[in-house]
Amino acid sequence: MPSWAVRGSYLARRDTWQRFTKVREAPSAEQAKEIVYSEIGGSHRVARQGIRIDSVEPAKETK
Repeated sequence: MPSWAVRGSYLARRDTWQRFTKVREAPSAEQAKEIVYSEIGGSHRVARQGIRIDSVEPAKETK
């Protein structure tokens, strides 16, 4: 299954945006975005409107 690098930011506090990069395995870029929305929303209690995804790119393979 391909890996995707998802980059963006989420609203950590009232006026503070926390940047993130997450690499996740998913069949498509759209599903990788959904996984990240779910993870950040669940662990940081942020609604989807408080999450900005800037880019979704195929992750570089490291061996």
